[in-house]
Amino acid sequence: MSQGGVAQRPAEPDPDGEEPAGGPAPARRRRRRLLPWKHKRDLTPARRLRRKRVVRGALGVCVICAGALGWSIGQALTYPGRDSTAARLAEWARDHELGFVVNQLEDWQYRMNPPKVGGSLSREALARMKATGPAVGPAPAHVAAKPLVAMRTAMRSLVSPALPGEGVYRTLARAHGEPIVQGTYVRPDSAHTSYEAAIAWISGKYSRFQLHPGFREPGGTFDVPPTIPKDRRAGLVATWNGGFRVTDGGSRGGFYLDGKTAGELRDGAASEVFYRDGSLKIGVWGRDVRMTPDVVGVRQCLELMVDGGRVVPDIGDDSKWGVSDQGGMFVPRSGVGVTAQGDIIMVVGQALNAQTLAHLMQRAGAVRAMPLDMNRAWPSFMSYDGSHDPGDPKPTNLLDFEDPPDRYYVQATRDFVAVYGR
Repeated sequence: MSQGGVAQRPAEPDPDGEEPAGGPAPARRRRRRLLPWKHKRDLTPARRLRRKRVVRGALGVCVICAGALGWSIGQALTYPGRDSTAARLAEWARDHELGFVVNQLEDWQYRMNPPKVGGSLSREALARMKATGPAVGPAPAHVAAKPLVAMRTAMRSLVSPALPGEGVYRTLARAHGEPIVQGTYVRPDSAHTSYEAAIAWISGKYSRFQLHPGFREPGGTFDVPPTIPKDRRAGLVATWNGGFRVTDGGSRGGFYLDGKTAGELRDGAASEVFYRDGSLKIGVWGRDVRMTPDVVGVRQCLELMVDGGRVVPDIGDDSKWGVSDQGGMFVPRSGVGVTAQGDIIMVVGQALNAQTLAHLMQRAGAVRAMPLDMNRAWPSFMSYDGSHDPGDPKPTNLLDFEDPPDRYYVQATRDFVAVYGR
């Protein structure tokens, strides 16, 4: 009862959650709105129908986006080739402007699990290093008493004392009985002694070089296939990987084949240049090499690491050899160079930074050398033994990475180089 004797009804709570005009409601009867919109019982039929349509539309958009994302990732996980799941997801991310996420994850992974310092090579690595005999079958009986291609002088070890077989070259592949592909193993530096680097030497005079595209990098349609089909394997002696991606600008250069260009051929870029006669030159585009009617292929990647027989002065500038500070990381890397005689040097390693890669190529005899790809999924060097089946030679990895040795006998994601005996 009020002072005037008239009974008053308790104030009703407002449906929007506001306090009643007569003051706060008793705690037991106060209602709090938990959602940022009105309850459907407080809506008119027209507003209720409008909300239903909006909610259904939003759910439909979410379903479509999730489906498109799942389809896109599914395509990345099922395209042809031998790429690992991790490599496929990383490529998908880079294709969708998420390269910065991949780079950050790689940085974090490296910092959490850096390469081991010190220690010894594994039993398998030691056995491989000691195996200084020919890695292929014995030389045919018809080989001349004085071979046209001599075995390379042993490379001086970067770590003292040298291990048995360290730096000693052995035959990796023959053409007409001549050891035109030779290789050896060394430890990359005095700190990372539990890792191997492999050096391959290829005769420029007795070899023929062919640039192949990858079906995703650079993509497009070329007369040269993104694989080595069975009818093109006779005489095959070696293959190696391409460089940083052209399509996302990582290579800071371009790719040219069959008169078609992906990216842009950049003056000053380190370049592998392939000629109509099967020869290969390596140098600075616009200075040592340039476009001529005889050029059939060009693969550019960053800048020279070795120039004039010396490691370039700014090799310590980590940002030049990868994203952010990746040039300083000791990770799997690859590089290719040319000697003063026109022979080719190829280096792959398990734990190299830009400086150790450059020094290995220079110590192996390169007067000009350039980086190629890095990280476990991409570096490769395979030699091929045709002694049992000349039309389908058996591939062997010079150093084990992610992919099996027959990675270029199937559709290759990225571009690569194939080498044949002349």
